[in-house]
Amino acid sequence: MRITGGKLKGRIIKCPDGVIRPAMDRMRESVFSILGDLTGKSWLDLFSGSGTIALEAVSRGASQVELCEKDKIKVNTVLENVKVAEEECGVKVQCHFMPVEYFIKRCKKSFDFIFFDPPFPYKFHEQLVKEAGKKNMLNPDGVILVHRPEEHFMPDEIGNLKRVDKRVYGRSIVDFYKYK
Repeated sequence: MRITGGKLKGRIIKCPDGVIRPAMDRMRESVFSILGDLTGKSWLDLFSGSGTIALEAVSRGASQVELCEKDKIKVNTVLENVKVAEEECGVKVQCHFMPVEYFIKRCKKSFDFIFFDPPFPYKFHEQLVKEAGKKNMLNPDGVILVHRPEEHFMPDEIGNLKRVDKRVYGRSIVDFYKYK
């Protein structure tokens, strides 16, 4: 895997052991192009895997970046990947190694962007997005992005959030939600 844009463009990211489904380069490049300049923005990467999405955000200027991954097998690789980005971009990436569901319940911060990328068999996308919106984890003009397989339905409205965009990448879809 490699970083597709920004200061770290072309940097190879290590892939951890265990089950992983890295987001396609084309999809990452497209999504970040849609979002534009992230300078000074905050970013939360949930179901982080190798940390690639968080590192893309750092590379593109995000100044407050956090990630959450529950798989303990991935810890060392994530920390190694994050260290390189921190050294080159000067942005501290806060890593949380716990289930996303637990992280959301405990979270008292809000972010400009929240990226959900659960394993494709995961069934609780809608509930997690609703909970994040209800807890005000998203800044008023922020965006929640949900990466999912095409066969997993997501409604146009979830709690106090509405879908404002939807992009298709093969059998993957990324939904963009904002506050109503």
